[in-house]
Amino acid sequence: MPISITMPALSPTMEEGNLAKWLVKEGDSVSSGDVIAEIETDKATMEVEAVDEGVVAKILVPEGTEGVKVNAPIAILAEDGEDVSAAASAAPPAAAAEAPAAPVEQAPVPNGSDPAPAAAPAAPQVPGNRVFSSPLARRIAAEAGIDIAAVGGTGPHGRVIRRDVDAAIAGGVGKAAAAPAAAPAAAPAPTAPSDEQTLKLFEEGSYELVPHDGMRKTIAKRLVESKSTVPHFYLTLECELDALLNLRKELNASAPVRDDKPAFKLSVNDFVIKAMALALKDVPQANASWTEANMIMHKHSDVGVAVSIPGGLITPIVRQAELKPLSVISNEMKDLAGRARDRKLQPMEYQGGTTAVSNLGMFGIKEFSAVINPPHATILAVGAGEQRPVVKDGALAIATVMSVTLSTDHRAVDGALGAELLAAFKGYIQNPMSMLV
Repeated sequence: MPISITMPALSPTMEEGNLAKWLVKEGDSVSSGDVIAEIETDKATMEVEAVDEGVVAKILVPEGTEGVKVNAPIAILAEDGEDVSAAASAAPPAAAAEAPAAPVEQAPVPNGSDPAPAAAPAAPQVPGNRVFSSPLARRIAAEAGIDIAAVGGTGPHGRVIRRDVDAAIAGGVGKAAAAPAAAPAAAPAPTAPSDEQTLKLFEEGSYELVPHDGMRKTIAKRLVESKSTVPHFYLTLECELDALLNLRKELNASAPVRDDKPAFKLSVNDFVIKAMALALKDVPQANASWTEANMIMHKHSDVGVAVSIPGGLITPIVRQAELKPLSVISNEMKDLAGRARDRKLQPMEYQGGTTAVSNLGMFGIKEFSAVINPPHATILAVGAGEQRPVVKDGALAIATVMSVTLSTDHRAVDGALGAELLAAFKGYIQNPMSMLV
């Protein structure tokens, strides 16, 4: 029988994706494991492999289509030996329309009496209190305050369809009991100006509209959620970098040469990643994530590093960074950043993590505060290292100083704990030899 190829879920949080490109065409034979399409998620382009063997009978979703829902049919595959034309003409399961049920005959009633409505069988349920019903029926029922579980289904296999809900509304079936007294209306939540209101502020013809891509929409949504739901708390201190810069210079000069190039080239950011990972190891209570039921206490320091890419930002993760030498962190970050810019990262390489680092020092930014990226409870914002006057032993001196700001989720990491974490970080930065042992 025909096999339906559906839009895969390429990550646990994926709800839809863009079908960027088909790598097969109708009539092509495919085997399990063959790459058949490229799917764009919000931050990566990933290849999709065939699971079954057969012939591509029909492509249902053309390449370039945006917003294809997970599990929606995108193509039909005919099994070996199956008639391809017949398979192509078969409607995909998700596209099957609701079949009208046969009218229910009613028994004759005495003259002058209204016929009693036929009692429909209870909607079929499965474990977990799930009720078989169409999306349209569920929406109409919800809008009307009808309990879908109390509506009898007359669709295929007892499925609740629109006609059943309309009949229930007319008969008052499944209506929730009226509340004893209406609660006072809550004050309306503030809303952003509409697109039309914003555009009216500018002279027509003085601008052009550039549609948001999936990445920009996702970034906007998550940042609004973070600032709206996570109580941010900020801590800033200064770290002297001269010892670190000297050690970095010595290590890079002594790097072994492989294939006519140094085996590694350490950056200040590599030291920052390592120092943050070791600080979380020293202050494990800060290596946490908040949930409403529990505090998730992480066993390793998985450090996400903000990387700017065309159209947005992504945070590839250095897993178990507290266990890795600086040279490994450096080479791993170069690989992750390069593939991030090409949108070739796998979801597991940028989803999750226990903290993050955002460094704008290369742009000359002295100090800033970063927005927490849940489920992280912390993010470290790193400014530029610059020569500043400092007081040492009662005398004025010059030192290379870097300002860092720790944003914490105050539910998981309070002020004292955040200060302890930041002090541990500073200790590693100002005594960088401790990161080598």
